[in-house]
Amino acid sequence: MIKIGVPSKGRLMEKTFDWFSQRGLNMRRTGQKREYSGSVEGAEEIELVLLSAGEVPDELAKGRIHLGVTGTDLVREKLANWSEIVTEVAPLGFGHADLIIAVPNAWIDVDTLDDLDSAGTAFRAAHGFRLRIATKYHRLVRNFLTANEVADYQLVDSQGATEGTVKNLTAEAIADITSSGETLRANHLKILSDGLILKSEAILFRSKVANDPKLDKLLAKISF
Repeated sequence: MIKIGVPSKGRLMEKTFDWFSQRGLNMRRTGQKREYSGSVEGAEEIELVLLSAGEVPDELAKGRIHLGVTGTDLVREKLANWSEIVTEVAPLGFGHADLIIAVPNAWIDVDTLDDLDSAGTAFRAAHGFRLRIATKYHRLVRNFLTANEVADYQLVDSQGATEGTVKNLTAEAIADITSSGETLRANHLKILSDGLILKSEAILFRSKVANDPKLDKLLAKISF
């Protein structure tokens, strides 16, 4: 049985269903409103597994699903050696968003990562603790800042409205996903000119852990 993990709700689920439908696999959600079950019409050898987008990388890594749809950002954040665990089968053409670093508009002298590092040094000297960057992407942000020689900062975890942490005085800057930038502007934040960490989109991934002799035949059948 080939198991395909798909986001369980919202536009991401609908667009994923549309993408597979255009390629001959008609997926639908079944059961009650809060029941996460689904099926693929006329394909008894395929099981549809409805998950949150954040669960898909872990399920691929554990080999519990053969294929999964989720964002580039989630796979690279959750799986340290992601390229050894999953293969990118195809970009799906939706779910585009950028992982960026943003600071308050009021920081008129901070426009680059070098500026941020200098601001961090000054902040620590003035306040006795490191400048806080709120994010839920700890691995990606830390690797990016290390590669760009930014040292004077600390990451604080944010699993909610990250853009609001600066206003709420729980962080001085943020690193988060944005698509239109409207929420950043509403919270008086600006993206650093060289603060793009990753361009993300929805991708169909294949697990290197899970195997099924019918999987290659299925992928060959779907025209990418």
